[in-house]
Amino acid sequence: MGIFQKSVINKHLAILDKEPVEKAFEKFKENYSPKKISEIKNLKEEEYQDGFLREIFVDVLGYTLKPDDNYNLVREFKNQEDGKKADGAILKEGKAVVVIELKSTKTKDLKNITEQAFNYKYNQPECKYVITSNFQKLRFFIDYTSDYEEFDLFNLKKEEFELLYLILHKDSIFADFPLKLKNETKFHEEKISDKLYKDYSNFKQKVYNNLIKNNPQYERLKLFKKSQKFLDRLLFVFFAEDTGLVPPNAISKIVEQWETLIELDEYKTLYSRFVKFFEHLDKGHKYKTYELPAYNGGLFAPDEILDNIIIDDEILKDDALKLSTYDFNTDVDVNILGHIFEHSLNEIEEITAEIEGTTTDKSKSKRKKDGVFYTPKYITQYIVENTIGKLCNEKRKELDIEEIEFDGTYKNKNSKLSAKGKKLFEKLNSYKNWLLTLKIVDPACGSGAFLNQALNFLIEEHKHIDDIIAELTGEAMRLFDTDKAILENNLYGVDINEESVEIARLSLWLRTAKRGRKLSNLNANIKCGNSLIDDPEIAGDKAFDWKREFPQVYEEKEKKIWHITTATHNSRYSQRMFDNYVKLGEAIWIDEKDELIITKTIAEIVKKDNLNVIEYNICGDHMHLLIVCETEELPEIVGKIKSMTSRAANIAAGRTVANHATKGHAPLSASMANSERGKTQTKLWTQRFGKVEIKDEKYLQNAIKYIRNNRKKHDLPKNPEIEKIKKEFLCTVEYALRTEYNGGFDVVIGNPPYVPTEYIIDKEKTYLEQKYQSAFGRINLYPIFYEKGLVIANKNAILGYITPYTILKNQYYLEARKYILEQTSILKIIDFKGITVFEDAAVDSIIVLLKKELKKNNTYYQIYNIKDFISNKFEKLEIAQQDIYQNEDLSLFVSPNDKIIKRISNNTVQLKNIVNFNQGIITGNNKNFITNIPNEITKPVITGSDFNRYSLNKSNQYIIYDIEKLHRPRKKEIFEINEKILLRQTGSYPICSIDTSKKYTLDTVHNGIILKQEYNSKYILTLLNSNLLKFLYENQINETGKVFAQVKIIYIDPLPIKEISQKAQQPFIEKADKMLELNKQLQEKKTKFLNRVKDNFEIEKISKKLDTFYDYDFKSFILELKKQKIKLSLMQQDEWEEYFNAYKTEINNIQTEINQTDKEIDQMVYKLYELSEDEIKIIENEK
Repeated sequence: MGIFQKSVINKHLAILDKEPVEKAFEKFKENYSPKKISEIKNLKEEEYQDGFLREIFVDVLGYTLKPDDNYNLVREFKNQEDGKKADGAILKEGKAVVVIELKSTKTKDLKNITEQAFNYKYNQPECKYVITSNFQKLRFFIDYTSDYEEFDLFNLKKEEFELLYLILHKDSIFADFPLKLKNETKFHEEKISDKLYKDYSNFKQKVYNNLIKNNPQYERLKLFKKSQKFLDRLLFVFFAEDTGLVPPNAISKIVEQWETLIELDEYKTLYSRFVKFFEHLDKGHKYKTYELPAYNGGLFAPDEILDNIIIDDEILKDDALKLSTYDFNTDVDVNILGHIFEHSLNEIEEITAEIEGTTTDKSKSKRKKDGVFYTPKYITQYIVENTIGKLCNEKRKELDIEEIEFDGTYKNKNSKLSAKGKKLFEKLNSYKNWLLTLKIVDPACGSGAFLNQALNFLIEEHKHIDDIIAELTGEAMRLFDTDKAILENNLYGVDINEESVEIARLSLWLRTAKRGRKLSNLNANIKCGNSLIDDPEIAGDKAFDWKREFPQVYEEKEKKIWHITTATHNSRYSQRMFDNYVKLGEAIWIDEKDELIITKTIAEIVKKDNLNVIEYNICGDHMHLLIVCETEELPEIVGKIKSMTSRAANIAAGRTVANHATKGHAPLSASMANSERGKTQTKLWTQRFGKVEIKDEKYLQNAIKYIRNNRKKHDLPKNPEIEKIKKEFLCTVEYALRTEYNGGFDVVIGNPPYVPTEYIIDKEKTYLEQKYQSAFGRINLYPIFYEKGLVIANKNAILGYITPYTILKNQYYLEARKYILEQTSILKIIDFKGITVFEDAAVDSIIVLLKKELKKNNTYYQIYNIKDFISNKFEKLEIAQQDIYQNEDLSLFVSPNDKIIKRISNNTVQLKNIVNFNQGIITGNNKNFITNIPNEITKPVITGSDFNRYSLNKSNQYIIYDIEKLHRPRKKEIFEINEKILLRQTGSYPICSIDTSKKYTLDTVHNGIILKQEYNSKYILTLLNSNLLKFLYENQINETGKVFAQVKIIYIDPLPIKEISQKAQQPFIEKADKMLELNKQLQEKKTKFLNRVKDNFEIEKISKKLDTFYDYDFKSFILELKKQKIKLSLMQQDEWEEYFNAYKTEINNIQTEINQTDKEIDQMVYKLYELSEDEIKIIENEK
């Protein structure tokens, strides 16, 4: 993708001094003459690097190469940190501002050196630009590896050279012109985007209002949707007339023809002329002077309502012409349209609310309800490159076409392809064909940001391979319809919002439309529906059955019924054993205890893998299964059952131990996890198994009866527990033979909707809870999309999502994390803590990359502490996936201080076992329940702002405690206790105090009641207010720096508390008492002084600066009073200065003692948790 906007470039090219450009171009043609190009092709990298720098950068672009005087260009430049060298660098005042990485023409894929070049950039603090080249192609980068300007030096046209000169000439680089040009591009895009959207929105509103006036027979929502479709058609025409798809000025010509008809007294509505033009665009039409090709695909297909509605002429004429004046070729690119489309989605809910006669609450808007947020380009690029790009890298490696260097061995002397050349040609074509088989989906595609990015990536990938084929064969291999083939074969999307789907289709059409070629019909690829719900009873016409909706991706399974028999080791003598003279050992007999373990294990496998088991029985030395599956699936299914049941039995018998990944088969004690595995394992089952296909109803019923009664046949009693478990996993014949499918998507990408539980209707919640493992507790849709994405994915597929960070730790998403850990290998987690990715989103974001393949001993990188993601300024931590199982909550985020955190948690008990925290009262509307006047039904109340660490301010507020009317009144016992811990909800770490006056609290306060009398609330208070637990909390919970940070009970409950005697608690209690008393004294002094100020100067509201007067000098105090329009005489100032300084000194002395006591408590807590000096240093450095 290019860096600069076309119209911005054209503006600067127009004022470029042509004389020096002409001279430079002549010199370039001399240096890159056909003869010279032929020589360059045969030179090695090191043979031409100096020549390249001199002939391009010195001769043409004006630089001076070392060792010449005043040089600003060098060959080789060392990194500041690791000593590696870039091939070249442009210097300003001795520091690299551009790094250059070079290869010979034999290297065809410049992607392979881009990352290397950017690593050089990151090692040079002043470096802003990157250049890579293989002497033929030259790429110029600023920020990101996917955005660059590319120049083909072997085929460079004059206008292309002018751009090269404009951005790379010495004067441009040293004036930072490319960066200014990029910023100008951004400003221009924002300006055009705002202006175009305003005009577009006004026009759409006019059209909609006019449709209502003239077409009362239709519902208003129907008319709104038709107005959107009409605008979509017009947008395509605007693009088409500026990009050569239709004759230029098509809109103005329609208006002119309409005006001519009026003059000829043959009036027809202007809208009818548009409809006729749309019909021609759909079917094609031959005019007198030109032929209009057919651009159908659905956009211009006949629409009975839209083609027959009435729109007034004056509504269409001026606004259509106004929008047509924008240059949709150079000024308005698809990215600008993406933002406009997103704005359009905002309007939909306003129109809907207007139609329904309701008002819209922006905080609870439909876009927020549907979780719609526009994904920034750098995010879509990164996810596409690390999903589709990763699969492409793996395929190129498999075909051995990662790095292709043409060394003369690919052709014979007669310039025909050699055997090696033909083999490479076959591999390249094989790769291109493979590319067209990729199935890529965004299950919540919105307006198509990810799909457009995937399209761009695949177009570039095909182009790159076509270039290599052209170089190899000497013939151009560019396929005209590659982008169309990508649209129809590779890209799929689903969204619940109909308007989003229409916009996604339009954006893809605009990106790929070509003159004379029909638009792809995207109805089969981009669809409207509820990605998570396939039941029409729940989702109505939005119910979406993935298998049926995408037959291109899924094929029906050829299922068969199999009667499987497998016997225990040495219990049978087979022909194979006879042929190989194998002697039977002692036969294994499974007792009832092991039969139960094996049955439970099979039940788990059936549930996890969704197997179809009609009947099952186990009988001491053998097992029967009646299972429905495809022939190809059978060996893997039976193999897994035999392997996992054998292992479960061995674990239960103590012959082997469970590792971290073995969940549900045995308790995972620390001692077992460290034991040596496999020393005395026993082989449970024979190597082979018996299988018989059941082909008719009679044999099926006989098989069911035979298996069911098999224990009776062998004189074995029924096991009631086994029979109970069987009922849980056996299914009916009808269910087992239901239609199922093979296939799935190779890549799942997107930004799933963030929809909290309060926006999900009850019947949908119930459905989701029954359908998805991830739907647990307070449901949010986005964690369920992880599960759905993996369900619709193929084996070994890659999933890449950007979602809220809460999936990493939130207790309600534990099942989602468990599903991810059990089904995938995590590739990477990128934590954007503190980085604003989405302007409107209230929570931090993460990128999660998963491979649908459970890889043994998988490790992944966690990227965190991001300073600049685009410039790779972040930290990363390598994590072993199996280590996640050591976390009780299966948290996917591992703190870099994890070792210290685990040390802190040693020999502790969780806070929830000592203190029961309850949130305060939720009134439903504070204005209706909070008063300053007490009466018989009021209670004194405090909020989170009424207290701080070890302090509680006086509050004159009361709550009308009416249980019937309060939204959540809470029990009185929570508040009316002699002593309770107050925990402020607002904040990024615990802030606590003590209440002994039985005050009620609002929901901004959590109220802690001691459960175990052997613990003193003041001991707990010192721990909660300590720097140690603040460090622990901030490392585990991602709230620091957030505007609306909250301390939640679910995050406080697990905090580790040291169990110590009441005697050992006493020093902490004494320190708490001292802190409470000191803070009380400080508050009293401060209040007394401020009361004097208010009384003497009649100040109603104390400013922030006055409130902390003791932190400032007297001069600042006088200035602050002046702001309140209070002026003191010199005599008054003398009196007040003495009074001010006395209080300031007293308060500062108290504050000093508070700080000192606080430090003493911290040291006591460090000692209590047995931390080393080095560990304390780490914690103190994070204050």
